[in-house]
Amino acid sequence: MAESEAVAEPTSASTPGDAPGGDAGSPAAGANASPEEMGTRFGTFTGVFTPTLLTILGVIMYVRMGWVVGNAGLAGALLILGLGILITLCTGLSLSSIATNTRIGPGGPYAIMNKSLGLEVGGSIGIPLFLTRPLGVAMYIFGFREGLLWILPSLPALAVDIGIFALLFGIAYKSADLAFKTQYVIMVAIVLSLVSIFASPAPFENTEPIQWWGAYPGEPETGFRGSSFWMVFAVFFPATTGILAGANMSGDLKDPRRAIPYGTIWAIGVSTIVYFAIAIWVANTGTLTELAGNYNHIIDNSLFPPLVLAGLLGATASSALAGLVGGPRILMAMGQNRIIPYAAQMAKIDGGEPRNALLLTGVLTLAAIMLRDLNAIAPLVTMFFLITYCMINVVVLVEGSLGLVSYRPTMRVPLLIPALGLTGCLFSMFIINPSFSLVSVGVVIALYFFIRRRTRGKAFAKEDVRSSIFTAFAEWAAARITPEDADNVRAWKPHILVPVEDVEILRGIYPTLLDLAQPEGTIKLLGIASLSPPTALLPRIARVGRAMRDHGVLASWSMVRIQDRKTAVTVGLEALQGAFFRPNLLFLRLPPAGAVRDDGVEMMQAALSIRVGVVLFGAHPTAGLGRKRDIHLWVRRGPESWEAHDAFHGGNLNLILLLGYRLWRLWGGRLTLITVIRSPDEAEAAANFLNELCDLARFPSRVERRVIEGDFATSLDSVPAPDLSIFGLQRDTPDLAWAEHTVQASRSSCLFVLDSGRESARD
Repeated sequence: MAESEAVAEPTSASTPGDAPGGDAGSPAAGANASPEEMGTRFGTFTGVFTPTLLTILGVIMYVRMGWVVGNAGLAGALLILGLGILITLCTGLSLSSIATNTRIGPGGPYAIMNKSLGLEVGGSIGIPLFLTRPLGVAMYIFGFREGLLWILPSLPALAVDIGIFALLFGIAYKSADLAFKTQYVIMVAIVLSLVSIFASPAPFENTEPIQWWGAYPGEPETGFRGSSFWMVFAVFFPATTGILAGANMSGDLKDPRRAIPYGTIWAIGVSTIVYFAIAIWVANTGTLTELAGNYNHIIDNSLFPPLVLAGLLGATASSALAGLVGGPRILMAMGQNRIIPYAAQMAKIDGGEPRNALLLTGVLTLAAIMLRDLNAIAPLVTMFFLITYCMINVVVLVEGSLGLVSYRPTMRVPLLIPALGLTGCLFSMFIINPSFSLVSVGVVIALYFFIRRRTRGKAFAKEDVRSSIFTAFAEWAAARITPEDADNVRAWKPHILVPVEDVEILRGIYPTLLDLAQPEGTIKLLGIASLSPPTALLPRIARVGRAMRDHGVLASWSMVRIQDRKTAVTVGLEALQGAFFRPNLLFLRLPPAGAVRDDGVEMMQAALSIRVGVVLFGAHPTAGLGRKRDIHLWVRRGPESWEAHDAFHGGNLNLILLLGYRLWRLWGGRLTLITVIRSPDEAEAAANFLNELCDLARFPSRVERRVIEGDFATSLDSVPAPDLSIFGLQRDTPDLAWAEHTVQASRSSCLFVLDSGRESARD
């Protein structure tokens, strides 16, 4: 039976009116809320220490510690306790550290993961964590009923379950304050039960020597045996979970930054002493056989058994009550972040309590009670808690490793601590139940993608550190990239610089740019304030850039406050050569005749002078890009021969082949290499030339090759009109009038390219 608690917090900022109660950072959810909205605020002892301690000191302490010692022996039991508590302590220290670094609103662990790793991660953990609350409450009620029936066996089990649920639900519905006051009574019952245990004369009456190592189940001999040791560990470990019971109430604490670390660490410390003392007491009260065969050994050997039974009943009631109080706060926090259906209703606060969320929690709990047997899914409950503990340690590891100025907890822990906590939690998951571990991980991953799709396009403030993680990785990579590495032709991909004077023209070439950049290229939009003021142009460019990002293309944008287009592009190209993704292609539309065309030629020459390639796009006025299927690559022989290697020197074959292949891979359809010969004597050499090109460029055999006899003008008319044609431009002085004529003659949109020398279709 898992003895653990958890809840969550929203952190992304909501826009006004999105959800009642706002988000974790809004006045309705924070310190500026009205007293009616806030309800009672709790201190360290009431809000954190008491619920955490009562959750840890639960059923396993009363009815399984004797069995643990009976199987493992005293030394084995102490080792099991030590391992479990070490994992929990590391996670508790990580939780405490991160709590002192940030404002935690409603939701506790959900809020921590939401703020650090993003809404999707927080929600993918928060939803299953909430669902464990009704299941956990039902299991605790079953445990309470078993203890009560030990006294009054004639009572009907279902009536007892429903009666206990109604009582606990009524307390939670009234207020969290009443629930915590009830826990004081339970605390007294547990303290009296411990007095009854340790005041018992049983240890002094026992004449058997302490047995340090146990004969594990199924083992014929005494000694430390790995598999059985871990089986006993798996039974005990859920007792050490429960450190989130206080953190769950983060939105209801007066000072969560102080209360969570102090209350959690003290609860772990006190419970550790109690567990070790119980283990030693148990080992002195009977033989291993007696301990392993009697779950009620502690009750039977106490000074006054009814007091111990009262403590057992109180522990189960306390854990169930904590679930009924904490669970709705997870739901409320997720409702404030609008990642669940009926978010506004679940986020609503009535008299300081999330009563709508509590009603849903109650309905789910009642449904779980009607299942009558939750043993089959009990391990899944524990797995979700362990995944939560894993992610808490991940948060500290990530934020502590990035060196961010925002990470300055007042309680800093060495990174070894969250690393040990993470390793221990993962280890425990697969030791306890490998099958349920895989199922729970699968559920979390599925929820991640569900929430990601549900929140796509919504306006949430990006307060998490994911961008910092990506930035840190980019900085690490950039520090290891040398100029020689940047010029590695095998790593070539299009990093396209697009000058933008008019956003309407940019919208017209938008699909072409996306096709050229996908799937791994980048686009840099360079605003030029020649037609519009920068204050008007830049926001419009930014909207187009964000749309490109939504289509999966890494786009960025900036503004050059130079009105002369040619100078602006030249300055932009030169300045951006020091960028991590420096432009290697200048994208231009085929300009009309006149001074603008002359500027275009000079821009191309300036790009080539700093080894930046050129792509000139000539859109067919009526056909556009047609069906986006058929592509023609027009290639020519080298200056000396039909040898393919000769053709690569001084020509534009590299960009023709690279861009043609990328677009063909994206569009599908048909790719055809075409060359023109003047006499039939060249036919065989030309065919071999095309075959050699395909071989060097590693094109598949289905790429078509075509040799046409005649002049270039008649050749364009002799082939069926494609959707796109790609040609090389003259390198010394690009002839843009020829390019304009070619668009009409080819009856298709065209790309005219100039190699920079940094590309290679052969490598």
